[in-house]
Amino acid sequence: MEDELIKIFNRDRHPIGVSSREEIHKQGYWHETFHCWFVSEVEGTRYIFLQKRSHLKKDYPNLLDITAAGHLLAEETIFDGVREIKEELGVDVAFEKLIPLGVVDYSVTRDLLIDNEFAHVFLYKSQFELDNFILQEEEVSGIFKAKLTDFTKLLLGEVSSISVEGFEVNQLGKKERINKQVSRNDLVPHEHCYYEEILQLINDYLKD
Repeated sequence: MEDELIKIFNRDRHPIGVSSREEIHKQGYWHETFHCWFVSEVEGTRYIFLQKRSHLKKDYPNLLDITAAGHLLAEETIFDGVREIKEELGVDVAFEKLIPLGVVDYSVTRDLLIDNEFAHVFLYKSQFELDNFILQEEEVSGIFKAKLTDFTKLLLGEVSSISVEGFEVNQLGKKERINKQVSRNDLVPHEHCYYEEILQLINDYLKD
């Protein structure tokens, strides 16, 4: 995976070549990613879905993250981003069903990792139930949903924890249903401004 070739860009989003994933994160090259947030509505209550990253992941193992996300490879366009949904969550979603929320500049430096992304962010109004998801276990170990209002309050610091429901895949490959409390420490530490911008984009769209 670290040897995968990915297009790289300058800060003005002009392509300047290709590089390996490892080198991209070592040198801090700007590159394109695909972020898709699933939301659903049940009896007037809106939910947002979070994947739990596998314990096998190099970065941020066991933390809750964007529903589905990944790098766009050198030969791919943004239309190919839906493969991340199929690979990670085991469900088919047509690109035409995604709602584009824009391109968000995402930048974080942690230890030896420099991650500079042009993140193509999408919203998907999901009809899937939790049991529909078939997870790519080396990437994703669980899927959870939280009330969108609760998730917003957590990220804005208005509450210290919220309830989520979902499942994790145990060592025998079986799904275990789980209801639990999570705090900010259970989430991938994306920049606060990223979370704020994403929540604003999602909530603004859902108002319409």
